[in-house]
Amino acid sequence: MKLDVKALGTFYRIAREGAGLAAGRLTQMTGVETQVGITKLNFMRGAEIRQDFEDGREKVGVRVELSGGLDGHSVIVFDRESARSIVETLIADDESEELDEMARSATTEVGHIINSGFVDGWADVLETVIDVSTPEFVTGVTVDPFFGDLEGAVDDDDLALLFQSQIDAVGTEIGFRHYLFPEHDSMAGLLERLRTSEGIEYDKLDGFDRLAKQGAREVAKTATTLTGIETSVEIRRLNFVSLEVIPEEVSNERLVGVAFEFDGTPSGYLLFLFDEESATEIVNAMVPTGTSGDGFDEMGKSAITELGNIMASGFLDGWANVLDTTIDHSPPEFIHDIGPAVIDPVVIQLGENQDFAFVFDTLVVADGREFDCEIYAIPDEEDLERALNDLEVDRVAETPTTAEFDEIEDA
Repeated sequence: MKLDVKALGTFYRIAREGAGLAAGRLTQMTGVETQVGITKLNFMRGAEIRQDFEDGREKVGVRVELSGGLDGHSVIVFDRESARSIVETLIADDESEELDEMARSATTEVGHIINSGFVDGWADVLETVIDVSTPEFVTGVTVDPFFGDLEGAVDDDDLALLFQSQIDAVGTEIGFRHYLFPEHDSMAGLLERLRTSEGIEYDKLDGFDRLAKQGAREVAKTATTLTGIETSVEIRRLNFVSLEVIPEEVSNERLVGVAFEFDGTPSGYLLFLFDEESATEIVNAMVPTGTSGDGFDEMGKSAITELGNIMASGFLDGWANVLDTTIDHSPPEFIHDIGPAVIDPVVIQLGENQDFAFVFDTLVVADGREFDCEIYAIPDEEDLERALNDLEVDRVAETPTTAEFDEIEDA
């Protein structure tokens, strides 16, 4: 299966179209105003889907099987509170806390209408017919009742193509997620039909995803050595998103960060983002005098910047080693601002030449102490395609990612 940025962009727009239809139908049925949140096209391993889904909360779902123009499964997942809100909206005198037969029927009907909205959006744009099976009501806390028994369900270590959309009802507690699992052969056929360039072999994207995770592990080792704070990597995912939604993904609070522009094959941008408490913890670990007042003095800025500089070298050197190329990065730029403002300049720069981006986002977490670091690696799409076409996947496991650095001396 070969991927193509234009084809993926078409899929992304289709998913947004389907989300809009689904939101409109939910409004018509319940009388509740809805809004479409972020739509994502994710490349996720089975283990990541499990981690993302299993938050300990009971969920209610409605799933259907698709055939015809697109084969796969479409699943609407509500948390239990949202399901109850839907029932109360449709059945005014229902005060039961349990989801009885009538409540299940109401939830299933709403879920089916929403599923159909998403599917009709796909069918309209693809100019095809997609058949939808009888809806199935599902409930549970873990991922297994929802996805575990699906034919071709992704294994923990396999990379799956997954569409997610979020729709929220304005002024209520109703919200849900939509998961679309297209079957491999069906999606491959659509990609072939829509592809306009040489494209990227799917296994090469799989290899690059593994490479990014290796780089993140290198970052965690570097942070542990430099700060003395034991850190590990929380695996996130590779997203294909519209540039305009990237700032919406970033926390809307004051963040401390270090930004880089990197040049080579590929080129792009790399950001390390800390919340203020984490950044303060890092400075206190690296500089005995810590920060002064509520901000970061020159010594504190220097510590954060130096840590970011060394982490960037470890992250990008691993890419360069495996890709057998040279990747240089700019001097580090210290940032202290509200989250979306931190990433807006990157989006503006990339937006001059492209509408979408592959975004590697990874979280480095401290064990037992406050130190969270979000890593955003956003390559130029044309450079990334060239790099991936030259990637030898076997080299990902064979080539070490190493970072060389000197200890920062106490000031």
